[in-house]
Amino acid sequence: MGRRVASNCIVVMQMYLPFCGIAISNAQLFAASRKEYDRSRALLEVVNDLFEEQTDLEKIVKKIMHRAQTLLKCERCSVLLLEDIESPVVKFTKSFELLSPKCNADTDNSFKDSVEKSSSYSDWLINNSIAELVASTGLPVNISDAYQDPRFDAEADQISGFHIRSVLCVPIWNSSHQIIGVAQVLNRLDGKPFDDADQRLFEAFVIFCGLGINNTIMYDQVKKSWAKQSVALDVLSYHATCSKAEVDKFKAANIPLVSELGIDDIHFDDFSLDVDAMITAALRMFMELGMVQKFKIDYETLCRWLLTVRKNYRMVLYHNWRHAFNVCQLMFAMLTTAGFQEILTEIEILALIVGCLCHDLDHRGTNNAFQAKSGSALAQLYGTSATLEHHHFNHAVMILQSEGHNIFANLSSKDYSDLMQLLKQSILATDLTLYFERRTEFFELVSKGGYDWNTKNHREIFRSMLMTACDLGAVTKPWEISRQATELVTSEFFEQGDRERSELKLTPSAIFDRNRKDELPRLQLEWIDSICMPLYESLVKLNVKLKPMLDSVAVNRGKWEELHQKRLPSQAASSSSLSSSFAVSLKDIN
Repeated sequence: MGRRVASNCIVVMQMYLPFCGIAISNAQLFAASRKEYDRSRALLEVVNDLFEEQTDLEKIVKKIMHRAQTLLKCERCSVLLLEDIESPVVKFTKSFELLSPKCNADTDNSFKDSVEKSSSYSDWLINNSIAELVASTGLPVNISDAYQDPRFDAEADQISGFHIRSVLCVPIWNSSHQIIGVAQVLNRLDGKPFDDADQRLFEAFVIFCGLGINNTIMYDQVKKSWAKQSVALDVLSYHATCSKAEVDKFKAANIPLVSELGIDDIHFDDFSLDVDAMITAALRMFMELGMVQKFKIDYETLCRWLLTVRKNYRMVLYHNWRHAFNVCQLMFAMLTTAGFQEILTEIEILALIVGCLCHDLDHRGTNNAFQAKSGSALAQLYGTSATLEHHHFNHAVMILQSEGHNIFANLSSKDYSDLMQLLKQSILATDLTLYFERRTEFFELVSKGGYDWNTKNHREIFRSMLMTACDLGAVTKPWEISRQATELVTSEFFEQGDRERSELKLTPSAIFDRNRKDELPRLQLEWIDSICMPLYESLVKLNVKLKPMLDSVAVNRGKWEELHQKRLPSQAASSSSLSSSFAVSLKDIN
């Protein structure tokens, strides 16, 4: 009886097992098709992402990374972009990283501790030997057990505080089939290594990632092209070259001597010459310094160049042609009075004089901070670092390249190359941010008596400090002249503050706020103490012949102190310290 039952069970099982096999096979096929469907859907969503976001590199990369990470179910997903795709040396400039929620919860504290003790995870990624290998060879790398692979940097892994088990790293290509970066995923959540299907899927994601990066780079290039065109049209609409009649007039003019013009006086009256007299005085400076003869500058070309430079200054309250001339006059006076002609080369002197005359070309009466806040075409074209200074230099180059304006035409190719580099350094030196970066080194070299005129870096820092000293030179003039200049620059600042309030809906900082004009004496004291006085003190230590400049700064400080005490007697005692409100304003001045 028992044998019969057992035999029947076997028969039943044999009948049903094929159906079970079919069901299991169908389930597996369904799971595979579902997985393939999810993958195809994810790729379609990536395509949709590309159309939705084409302006922000970080957004598009992180969207694609998020989808790849979700589908591949890995702990970390990263994208690293190359700094220079043409360079044979692999160096990454940007990195983006995503962590899975599970990974973040499990490792956040230990990872945070490791960051504090060493470098950041992104820094480790940038030094990752595998990422560098993929970027240099263009071949994907799929490592199932990282610690068993000789290409893996185990020491870097231990420093990072994050244990890597498996790595999948693939190159990112642009539309020209150049490698622009790498993408990598680390550690599947189920502990298994990445298989061939994972690699194929990830490579598909990375194709779209490359397209997204390419699109955003192209968009950025289009924006910059628009900004360049906008700036060029703006310049052309505002400026023009000088007329032939003007050139002929100054070419035939009798140029007064230095003694008649008084331009060798450090305490020269900045408001004593009219606009035409400033042209003749500038011509005299070129002749007196021997530059016309030394560099074979065509005199008619020099007249035309000076007149066009003047024409390319806007009619703003302070940063105009008069300011440019006054900066140049003070440079001339310092060179001739202190004997710097014996220290500096003729090429350096020419670069400084031309740099002074061109250092604020096409200034709009608003500073770098305003360009950044307003998102102006200049800020889009040059970025937010030394925006105006780069524009001033490029504008100077544009004038020099205009027909009949190249005063450097007779220089040798080497002298011309050296001069243009020195000219750029001179104009960029008027960025106060650069002044703050370099002045500590200058002050220390001077105070320790270690200034070496044969050292290239020492000469460059000195020229930079000379440019700043001349740019801020109004503070070294007699009180009435200095105060008049201060009122002009303050009025220009107030006009910017008005625009910040009306156009940008921002509250301007104290030095730009006309509602706080009573604070001007205090702000001037802080300006002199923190920026001007240390510079001129160091220059006097370097050359005692410049002491009259420092004496004037001290006298002017005393005048502002008196005004401060009259207006705010209760705060007089604190006038010599740098207030927090001024510190905020200082960041916006440039």
